[in-house]
Amino acid sequence: MKGEVSVRFWGVRGSIACPGPETMRYGGNTPCVEVRCGERIVIFDGGTGLRPLGNALVTSPSKLDVDIFFSHCHHDHVGGLPFFAPFYVEGNRFQLWAGNLLPTADMRQVVHRLMSHPLFPIEVESFKAKLEFRDFRAGEALDPRPGMRLLTALLDHPDGATGYRLEFDGRVIAYLTDTEGRPGALDPAIIALARGADIVIYDCTYTETEIVSKSGWGHSTWQHGARLADTAQAKTLCLFHHNPDHDDVFMDRLGAEAAAARPGTIVATEGAVIDL
Repeated sequence: MKGEVSVRFWGVRGSIACPGPETMRYGGNTPCVEVRCGERIVIFDGGTGLRPLGNALVTSPSKLDVDIFFSHCHHDHVGGLPFFAPFYVEGNRFQLWAGNLLPTADMRQVVHRLMSHPLFPIEVESFKAKLEFRDFRAGEALDPRPGMRLLTALLDHPDGATGYRLEFDGRVIAYLTDTEGRPGALDPAIIALARGADIVIYDCTYTETEIVSKSGWGHSTWQHGARLADTAQAKTLCLFHHNPDHDDVFMDRLGAEAAAARPGTIVATEGAVIDL
């Protein structure tokens, strides 16, 4: 399978949604990234950004057959699932992939718990689409569709998280969010996912000052991301999983600092589309 590859950001914040005038330009929804591989749609994470993506997809005249890959199942990465309109359309098909839950849980259990009383008014049986749950162990290679390959690795995050390298028609996207890493050290497995990537979408939640008091919280800085991108000889570093306390003005400054240190670095912005 061949075709154009594009990345669209529907949610770029971490931890909790933060809509409002101070975050209007960069966006306040939590992680959700849509990748178009030719005619195929791949979604990374199901944060609150999944709701507007679903509202856009549900207008399609044809039935949907889509893969959703989760970095992990903390609330900010799955909270959009009950509000994803295409789940309520009969004839649609979705494969939900998670690589950090086995052996103590699985993705099916997560969705059922998320939509259960007293946490939610309706249960998962309200979905009319066909949902298939594809649990795996981080580190496995996945071939979900012809011509599409995903390499995975375990990230440094409480409860575990999965990093992805999506390869399609000569283009490479590394999706590496919710990972911390040791100061001054780079994980060889993470370097391998980012090696020569066209774009590395990386968790840059904290500044170097903030992370001193946030050790063990499972998030990183743009400086660590820049070292990773340089070591992996990746093309574009994309700052992602923005701190909800960082408003647009702060993000302007952060992005300028990162781009000055590593030319070509960009900041993920809700609604932005990147054609590879």
